[in-house]
Amino acid sequence: MNKFSAVSIFFSIVLLFLFTPFNYIHAQERFVDNADGTITDTMLNLMWAKTDNQGNINWRQAQKWVKYTFPYTLPNSYDNWRLPTIDELKTLYDKNNRYETNCGQEVKINLVFELTCGWLWASEIESISARLFNFHRGYSYTDRISKHKAYRVLPVRNLD
Repeated sequence: MNKFSAVSIFFSIVLLFLFTPFNYIHAQERFVDNADGTITDTMLNLMWAKTDNQGNINWRQAQKWVKYTFPYTLPNSYDNWRLPTIDELKTLYDKNNRYETNCGQEVKINLVFELTCGWLWASEIESISARLFNFHRGYSYTDRISKHKAYRVLPVRNLD
């Protein structure tokens, strides 16, 4: 290898490093696929389900599913699964990553997660309404806790 090609290779590597988006590198380090149906979020010190519940569910059903059904689908047993907060869900929104879900909605979330639709219940409740996060548009809103039209749940648990 001559001196010119070695210098070219060096500068190519430097340029590649400089122009690789920081968000991509950071996102890859943030989420660790545990290969057991869960994802560790190193930024928030949380463990997420890799996929949602895969069907329409109202808020009360979501609470029960997270507590009584989901834990038994995993090889490791944890008893502190819960509904995420709106703020936790917002941190998963990623406009640079997108794919189409089973319900036909495009979602913007890190590709390590497998959503079947883009509306996820949050833990916040007020009277007869609860908060949801829309992973297509990136905003939160409220709807009645009895509604279940294409709404899903993505369980989370604290690692502490």
